[in-house]
Amino acid sequence: MNQTIHFKTSMFDVSKERENPINPIYGLSLLEWLRNELKGNLEITEPDAEDWGWYCELSYEGNNYLIGSCAYFEEGDDPNHELEWVFQVDKQRSFKEKLFGKNKMSASDGCFLFFKELFEENPNFKEVQVA
Repeated sequence: MNQTIHFKTSMFDVSKERENPINPIYGLSLLEWLRNELKGNLEITEPDAEDWGWYCELSYEGNNYLIGSCAYFEEGDDPNHELEWVFQVDKQRSFKEKLFGKNKMSASDGCFLFFKELFEENPNFKEVQVA
């Protein structure tokens, strides 16, 4: 089960993102910003497209995660206004962990809390909420 963080920001101009070849959903710019912001501290893979938005993979405290993002933006919207964003963190677990209910993802997961605090502490991110 993934955990999500919702927020608003005008920090990114999603109209300049490369097109998602699967579905016309935006969100790439947040992941690219995270890769640059955390370079040297956290190794995050190159973003890739998915039908629900964009994702990257990373390792955090010995666990593997998929992080994803999407922005609510439609043609005709002003890309310079605050947009609503959804950021998700999903912990990858082995078959054995799933079978025995071990190492589950939760709102108290270290990786999830790391990103939540990162968004909360940055003044460019508004109305940061866990959903």
